[in-house]
Amino acid sequence: MAFELPALPYAHDALADGGMSKETLEYHHDLHHNAYVTNGNAAIAGTEWDGKSLEEIITGTYDKSAVAQNGIFNNISQLWNHNQFWEMMGPSGRNMPSELEAALKDSFGSVEEFNKAFCAAGAGQFGSGWCWLVKNADGSLAVTKTENGVNPLCFGQTALLGCDVWEHSYYIDFRNARPKYLTNFLENLVNWENVASRM
Repeated sequence: MAFELPALPYAHDALADGGMSKETLEYHHDLHHNAYVTNGNAAIAGTEWDGKSLEEIITGTYDKSAVAQNGIFNNISQLWNHNQFWEMMGPSGRNMPSELEAALKDSFGSVEEFNKAFCAAGAGQFGSGWCWLVKNADGSLAVTKTENGVNPLCFGQTALLGCDVWEHSYYIDFRNARPKYLTNFLENLVNWENVASRM
C-alpha cells in the first residue's frame, strides 16, 4: 500500500502568528513533503521494502558507513521526519508540561540551557539537516543533529522534538537567519504537549 501525504493537523495559516507563514506551509508541506511521498513510493515499488512501515524501511536501509544515503532512505526518512515535524508544532500547546520541564532541568540544568544547546545544534549543522531532542535507550535525554534526512531512529533513539534546518523550512520567513528561526521555533511554534507525550 502506497504512503500518502498526511493532512496538516491545523490550517495552513494557523502558525502565522508564531512566525511560520501560510506561504511557507504551502511550499513546505504541499510541495516538499509531497515530493518525498511521491519519490519514496516510486523508489520502493517492486522492492523488498514495498509494504513495510516507514520505520522498518528507515532502519533497514540506513547505511552508517555510507558517505551518502540511497534514494529509498533519503525519501522515506524525510517523509517520516516531516510527519513528525508538523505534529511537533501547533497554534496551541505552547505551555510546557511540568514533567517535560523537570526532565529538561535534570538533563541540561535548565530549560534555558536546553534551548541554547538545541539552537547551537541547529545553527551548527553544516548544510541541510535536522536538530533533535532525543530520548536514548537508557532513558536519558540529549540534543543531537543529523545531516540531510538522517533521524534518531537510525541510532535507536526516540525523537521527542525535531527542527528542520533545510533552507526551505525557513527561507521565506527568515531568509538566511537560521539562528533566529531556531529561537523563534522554540519560543513560538513548538507544541510542548506533543513533545511531552513522546516521552
